[in-house]
Amino acid sequence: MRADVALQMLGDLFWTGLLVCAPVLGLTMLVGVLISVLQVVTQVQEMSLTFVPKLVVAAVTLVVFGPWMLRTLSAFSVRLWTGIPAMLS
Repeated sequence: MRADVALQMLGDLFWTGLLVCAPVLGLTMLVGVLISVLQVVTQVQEMSLTFVPKLVVAAVTLVVFGPWMLRTLSAFSVRLWTGIPAMLS
């Protein structure tokens, strides 16, 4: 395997991983920031107040974006497996 092919595969891997985890991480981070601002304004420092909404948002995001994530990962796997003969020649 040539170095340029390995680097291209690694780049595709990182890009696919970023695309797949971005909805969950982005929405969870947004909810965390909003809850933190709410805690600062109201001066309520309760740990479950930050944990439970982020958990709920992560679960809802996985349900909503789950099929898209699965299709994206499946397409990446198929592209990887179908490209193996071209890498060996």
